[in-house]
Amino acid sequence: MNMKFGLASASLLVLTSCSSSLEDYNNTGPAFELSRYFDGNVTAWGIVEDYSKKLSRRFCVDIVGTWEGNKGQLHETFYYNDGEEQIRVWELSQADDGKVTGTAGDVVGQASGSENGTAFNWKYTLRVPVDGTEYDLAVDDWMYKLDDNRVMNRSYMSKFGVTVAEISIFFDKTAPIRGCKSVN
Repeated sequence: MNMKFGLASASLLVLTSCSSSLEDYNNTGPAFELSRYFDGNVTAWGIVEDYSKKLSRRFCVDIVGTWEGNKGQLHETFYYNDGEEQIRVWELSQADDGKVTGTAGDVVGQASGSENGTAFNWKYTLRVPVDGTEYDLAVDDWMYKLDDNRVMNRSYMSKFGVTVAEISIFFDKTAPIRGCKSVN
């Protein structure tokens, strides 16, 4: 057996054996209910770390969520520390079994996710502009409900299976409407 192939296979086995699944959150609480948490106003603060774990950006996002039955919309306004502002509007649908699908302008195809216990896992491909070039990055998004007003989020962005960025976000429903202040 080729030595490089053996090392690559062993590395892949270690990486996949450490991954989390929604089943890991059976019988945990408080229960995450996407349509309930993201109904109304939410403010969030986050950081982006590049592949070397270096902080590359900070941001704040004001979110307004509205739901009619199993259809929802999340209107997100991002304010980055470098002065950039970005708007993303999610159109969401939740099936009777709890599975969620969604689209947004910078999402390639359709996002899909599920909740179980205290966790919600959301997967999609995000088109990200970097220095005039657009990259399609796979996003593995994990949200954890801390209490009725707060959620912690960890997102892992990858290209060809290699993590190129990690994002940490703290959501808070008790922040004032339009709670983003300058993040410079």
